[in-house]
Amino acid sequence: MAKFQVNILGCGSATPSMRHMPSCQVIDFRDNLFMIDCGEGAQLMMRRMKMKFSRLNHIFISHLHGDHCYGLPGLLSTLALHGKEGVLTIHMFKEGAEVFEHFLKFFCRDISFEIKFNIIEPGTSVIYEDDALTISTFPLYHRLPCVGFKFQEKTKLRHLRGDMIKFYNVPIKELHGIKNGADFITPDGKIVENARLTTDADPSMSYAYCSDTMYNLKVAESVKGVDVVYHEATYDDAEQKKAVERGHSTAREAGRIATAAGASKLILGHFSKRYKNENTHLVQAQEEFPDVIVANEGMKIDLL
Repeated sequence: MAKFQVNILGCGSATPSMRHMPSCQVIDFRDNLFMIDCGEGAQLMMRRMKMKFSRLNHIFISHLHGDHCYGLPGLLSTLALHGKEGVLTIHMFKEGAEVFEHFLKFFCRDISFEIKFNIIEPGTSVIYEDDALTISTFPLYHRLPCVGFKFQEKTKLRHLRGDMIKFYNVPIKELHGIKNGADFITPDGKIVENARLTTDADPSMSYAYCSDTMYNLKVAESVKGVDVVYHEATYDDAEQKKAVERGHSTAREAGRIATAAGASKLILGHFSKRYKNENTHLVQAQEEFPDVIVANEGMKIDLL
């Protein structure tokens, strides 16, 4: 089965701590790496988790707070030193692109790969698409413009029944259409329904990354029907007032978003460094939503 995996490189907030690195994830989709946010230590965690720099071709920055992008200058410099090839696309807001373009002109004058900036506009839009995957943004509610990212696997091809393909002597040129749901017409004009030639396709999976945001049910509407939701849970219930003041959410609120979205699994992250562990976060989130994972650096979560 094709890989669709979430790798947690950093799940802390604001600054690095003895327990957590700032925000960074890498989605491994069929051996192509898509980085979401790039806090300090991102490149170090890539090495520790044995990820190949050569497979990283897209970086998505949710917003322009330092704990989500301070790791980008070092990562770009390292990629240049390692002779990365091809094109690296950085998806971020215009102001950030201007800053990092200036950095590149000064520190990375001779690089072996092309860097493109795809400017994100606040709101909802598709920013990446290929034959198997669509990545789109949706608005979040923080102290400055911020978006989340939704990874939606496209509908997969149906499975051929080898015995029936052989029985009806289906030509090779017809197989792709049949995998896509087409019926087969025999040379004498008989219609063989697709259901006799195939079995159901594997389910397509989806993942939503909800970075820094206050509790807002509009987020749940934006990710309605997504299988797995990552949602920030900076604070527990005791700091709910602070969460509102700083544009963040509690673990309980993250659970409520997952419930309203109809998700099957919730991943908590972006934890304040004030906590010695996230046991309370887990309990409070589970009171709102049953299937909760507390993120930790080095964690690999298979979606398929």
